[in-house]
Amino acid sequence: EVQLMESGGGSVQAGGSLRLSCTASGFPSDDSDMGWFRQAPGNQREWVSCIVRVTDLTHFTDSVKGPFTISRDEDKNTVYLEMKNLQPEDTATYYCAAAGLCYRGGYFVKNDNVWGQGAQVTVSS
Repeated sequence: EVQLMESGGGSVQAGGSLRLSCTASGFPSDDSDMGWFRQAPGNQREWVSCIVRVTDLTHFTDSVKGPFTISRDEDKNTVYLEMKNLQPEDTATYYCAAAGLCYRGGYFVKNDNVWGQGAQVTVSS
C-alpha cells in the first residue's frame, strides 16, 4: 500500500525553525516528484514547495523562498521541508504529496495523487 507519513510539526515562536519529514512506504519516493502543501483554517490548500525526481530540482512559492528548503534522503525514503524564520502566517496543517508533477510555480495534482495525513505547525507572535 502506498502511504505518506508526515512528522515534525509543532509549536514555535516567531523566528523559530521546524523540520517536517515525509516518509514514504510502498514506493520509492526518489522516483516521484514530491510536494508540500499547507492549509490554514478557513483557507484553501496552497502549494508551498516541491522537488523533481532524478534531478532534485526544487521550486518554492514566493512567500517562502529563502527561509524554506526542501530535500530528500533516498536511503530513508524521506522528503524534508526545513522551515526557518517562521512567522504566524506560516501557521497551517502541512501536507506532503506524491505522484504529481513539480514545476516552476507549482505542483500539478493528478487523480492518483498520494497525500499524507498532515502535520500541524503553529507559530505564535
